[in-house]
Amino acid sequence: MMPLDSPRRCIAILMPDLRGGGAERVAVNLANSFALREYRVDMVLLSSTGEFQIDLHPDIRIVDLQIKRLRWALPALVRYLRQARPAVMLACIWPLTVAALWARTLARVPMRVVVAEHTTWSRSELLDRWSVGWQVRSSMHLFFPKSDGIVAVSKGAADDLATFAKLDRSLITVIYNPVVGDEKPRICNVPLAPANWWCGSHKRVLAVGTLKAIKDYATLLAAFSQLRQKVDARLLILGEGECRNALEALTRQLGIEASVFMPGFTQDPSPYYQHADLHVLSSTGEGLPTVIIEALATGTPVVSTDCPSGPREILCDGQFGRLVPVGDAFALAVAMAKSLTATHDHAALKARGQDFSIEKAVDQYLELLFPDALAKVNK
Repeated sequence: MMPLDSPRRCIAILMPDLRGGGAERVAVNLANSFALREYRVDMVLLSSTGEFQIDLHPDIRIVDLQIKRLRWALPALVRYLRQARPAVMLACIWPLTVAALWARTLARVPMRVVVAEHTTWSRSELLDRWSVGWQVRSSMHLFFPKSDGIVAVSKGAADDLATFAKLDRSLITVIYNPVVGDEKPRICNVPLAPANWWCGSHKRVLAVGTLKAIKDYATLLAAFSQLRQKVDARLLILGEGECRNALEALTRQLGIEASVFMPGFTQDPSPYYQHADLHVLSSTGEGLPTVIIEALATGTPVVSTDCPSGPREILCDGQFGRLVPVGDAFALAVAMAKSLTATHDHAALKARGQDFSIEKAVDQYLELLFPDALAKVNK
């Protein structure tokens, strides 16, 4: 699809930073595709940090607001809007979604603001504190209807957002995450670290994601401990986070520390997907887990918890991967064992992954960001 508007109009994408994570990868994929379609793109960051910065297209301008405390974000954002005057802003992740709408009002800059939320808010860890939950709900309810578009990354996440923030569901557009590109995945036949996972006759089980509570790696480790009693397997978890120490202690407690590897964040996990016999997601909540899509795109079988939201949508009610109840280590172990011994249609898995193409998502975002241009095209 050709660009919907003048190729030099500026799209600003607002993010906290570009540290390794699903939402950050989505922002980079969108920004690069906008730039390739000849839009000017500003990647506006509260702090210019993160591993994904090096993946940005060279024509993209990184705007570092140099914000150390969130309370200072609004004045800095107002200054940016008055100086840069972008045509549109895509604001991602609360509270930046709310801040962008407030800043537009204060800056008095004529521009469109589209807000995007990447999680199932009713399952968010932020809601552990009632005061924070109230702030999130009330601010979304007050500000989101003033936006020019509200994006959720799955139907389940959209339904949840409407209920959570008491919003009109018809105001929310579902756009699946842009994950799969046209480029060929990196092929690597040389063993990568850790070699003890990569090499050998054992089954290779992979999990990719930040080491935080909502990913529920504790249940995965308990399930893997049960799996190891019947299957010669080794588990690799690619990610970093605050739960590392607790998870390492749990592997020792379960006696599986020799079969579990947690080397940290990996910039390009594609070779690991290609060599894995199974990818597992054990989360208690998601928005649209890109790791499942990345696994499918390489033809890697998937087992996932049936958490809200995303896995059931991606896997088409279990057609393209097994679904198990959240927090059920026994069910997860059984599903992993069955998947590791089953015959899989890898071509069908890859084809399902292509339904989450970057180009398809970019088309949908541009239609939301520049609806007037689309109307002109359709005349």
